[in-house]
Amino acid sequence: METPAIGMTEIPGRGRAMVALRPIKGGEIILRDSPILLYSALPFHSDNHLNNNNNPYCSNCFTTISQPPQTVPCSTCASQFCTLACQSAASTTSHTPWVCQTLIRLRDYFSGNRVPLDVQIQTRFVVSAYNLATVSQSKFQTLLSLQGSVDSVNSVASQSDVVSESDASFINSVICSVCPPLPVQFGFSLELTKVLLAKDKLNAFGLMEPFSEQNADRSVRAYGIYPVASFFNHDCLPNACRFDYLDADKSSQLNNNTEMVIRMIHDVPQGREVCLSYFPVNWKYSERQKRLREDYGFVCDCDRCKVEAGWSESDGDELAMDDDEGNDEGNEEGTMDEDVDERMEGEDGDVMKGDDDFPHAYFFLNYMCDRTNCWGTLAPLPPSVGTTSGVMECNVCGGFKKLDQR
Repeated sequence: METPAIGMTEIPGRGRAMVALRPIKGGEIILRDSPILLYSALPFHSDNHLNNNNNPYCSNCFTTISQPPQTVPCSTCASQFCTLACQSAASTTSHTPWVCQTLIRLRDYFSGNRVPLDVQIQTRFVVSAYNLATVSQSKFQTLLSLQGSVDSVNSVASQSDVVSESDASFINSVICSVCPPLPVQFGFSLELTKVLLAKDKLNAFGLMEPFSEQNADRSVRAYGIYPVASFFNHDCLPNACRFDYLDADKSSQLNNNTEMVIRMIHDVPQGREVCLSYFPVNWKYSERQKRLREDYGFVCDCDRCKVEAGWSESDGDELAMDDDEGNDEGNEEGTMDEDVDERMEGEDGDVMKGDDDFPHAYFFLNYMCDRTNCWGTLAPLPPSVGTTSGVMECNVCGGFKKLDQR
């Protein structure tokens, strides 16, 4: 029996983490994970009236759908589905009669009350989480077992576990007063609502809207809780990245377009921690630290951050400008020093050993997509017969390029 590629362990100062149980090749798929919960990232009501009546995504699988008559609407709450099969599956999972009635009442409530958009979206999550308790106790218990608690003091991310007391109280009061009773033994409670919100804050993955070169600021179409993928820690120079195929041909994906695929970016030796980046790798030091501190409760001290901590803001701006110039269509001139193009491979087989003063130069040159407004991460296609593929796929725009192509 083949040894699994990764396993979970405890790392001092980092908490639960995923590590390589054997040498792993670049491009190898190390995890396929399905969500235990998905919910829309669109608010119930917005001052932008175009957003209130324009949801281009299936309410169950969140694939992009055409306008009527191709869509399948719910006869009660008018939620849109991509197919009758998807609507049928949702009726016993994500879009139960309780959810259907709840959505109607919450839309009416938020249309008459000005509530911040982020609080409306958090309310969507809480509704989905309570619904999960009614349709799958096992998945609900899995959700409760994930990192994130109201009063945690020992957690790596304990500072970010604390959910806004006022937001949690407001959301709980709205659900208690507006939503129909839950069809289960237990009811709503403020303490459980706060725990659920803490789980969401630390474990939710944003599923982005389709890529477009004309749109520099893509929005999130939905959020998902992926129970195994949530254990990957962050690194500003990740050695793995996630691929989402929400808009793939569902017939070729066995109707599992919401599955998340984690693929290695480059070779790593046995025992090395496998990390993802929680945001695009082109972000500046200050932007990365702010997001990690506010949303995850820690300060990153990875090799890249140790170098960039000594840079001024202008240094970061100049690097961003260099990247933009190097990413213009038709510009084939590299923006990095020529010597970073050499194979940076140490004795342990890790290709990311290189110049300590600029550890991310090699990464930017070889593993960051240069398509306009993309900034995705490139990973080799899955290897065959133990040989790493020379063709790279972008996890944002879906484009392909050869490893040595500039």
